[in-house]
Amino acid sequence: MSQHTVDQEIGTPTIRQLSKSDRRKRMVAVGIGNFMEWFDFAIYGYFAAIIGAQFFPSGNPTAEMLSALAVFAVGFLSRPIGALFLGPMGDRLGRRAVLIITVMGMGIITALIGLVPSFAAIGIAAPIIVVILRLLQGMMVGGEWTSAAAYIGESAPAGKRGLYASLITATAGLAFLVGTLTAVLLTAVMEQSALESWGWRIPFVASFLMAVVAVYIRRKLEDTPVYEELERKRKANEIEHTSRGDKARAFVMTLAFAGIFGVALYYLVTYANNHLTGAVGMERFEALWATAVVMVIYVIFNPLMGMAADRWGRKPVNHIGIAGLVIWAIPAFALMNTGNPWLVIVGLVPFALFVAAAAVTNNVLLVEVFPASVRATGSAIGYNVAYALLAGPGPLIAASLVAATGLLISPAFYVIAVGIVALAVLWPLLPETKGRDISRG
Repeated sequence: MSQHTVDQEIGTPTIRQLSKSDRRKRMVAVGIGNFMEWFDFAIYGYFAAIIGAQFFPSGNPTAEMLSALAVFAVGFLSRPIGALFLGPMGDRLGRRAVLIITVMGMGIITALIGLVPSFAAIGIAAPIIVVILRLLQGMMVGGEWTSAAAYIGESAPAGKRGLYASLITATAGLAFLVGTLTAVLLTAVMEQSALESWGWRIPFVASFLMAVVAVYIRRKLEDTPVYEELERKRKANEIEHTSRGDKARAFVMTLAFAGIFGVALYYLVTYANNHLTGAVGMERFEALWATAVVMVIYVIFNPLMGMAADRWGRKPVNHIGIAGLVIWAIPAFALMNTGNPWLVIVGLVPFALFVAAAAVTNNVLLVEVFPASVRATGSAIGYNVAYALLAGPGPLIAASLVAATGLLISPAFYVIAVGIVALAVLWPLLPETKGRDISRG
């Protein structure tokens, strides 16, 4: 191992400092794997209407869409189960080990979803297999995001953890963007009948190749300096005590900041497109290019919000993001409901800015609110419980609100409700964690 200098993080005992080259390698490895993980979620969301017709045919497009979104939500229900296994594994075996397991598992399962025959071919077995695969897929994702956040956060310079954390949300946004462009391309070049029968399967199967590349790169990584310090403390019996009350407080805060982030993210990247093509009645191509423009801007917003969090702190950026989501939700849907692509962009760009603020602070807070010895476990369980309860069902709840009320603006009410509750929890509980010693505990 090469000679490293000392990390002088505020209040932190000496831990190995990575070179710029090491950090770049880690960012590439996490970024590629994270991209692959979320590319699947993007293409599932964008092809939800087709998937619904393929596996849940009823002759009613609304019912088929609701069925597909319900299966989308099912994948989130198994995420806490994956967190229960993969979180402790990350604390005991290292962050790197989990990153390898999750990306390979996700690649295999995603490819299998693309290979499942339709309901017309094998009957009721088709939707059953898809549901099982989505459950397994959710378990893999249950460890990926928080392990990536821990790995990047524990590898970043102390003063740039927000910027480094933005890599995770930016690559996720990029994955959704590429998923959108993939959907645009396939929609443009293929006959509708071919797209519905087999064209939608192409990106699912192709994701396996990305997983192989990601595993190859991640296998060459070492673990984080913070985890190495944690291992040293374990052997020397020097791990600092953290009270159960502090751990419980961290868990509750995670439910709040991860919950509103997840709801807003999936509204932006999954539900918006389906809302435009379904409830609003826009042409699929127009809706896809409008949301693609928004996703480009969202990707750019992420590092900007990371730098803002490093300069002004996590708490103000997080609270401004949540408050913005609460205030802008109704105007965003009002503009979307016009069906005009340019007004859709005007409505979604501010929404994307507020999502980016919540997203980046979510990632850095996952690292900073938990002590090192339980970081992977605590953040994985808290984050994924929030996603299972609030974020995963979000697109389904949104579509159901429209179906039940007939009000195209009604999905905004769910964002507003979750945002208000999140602010009520975080305003008194969330401390400013900028500069916190993340090697403690």
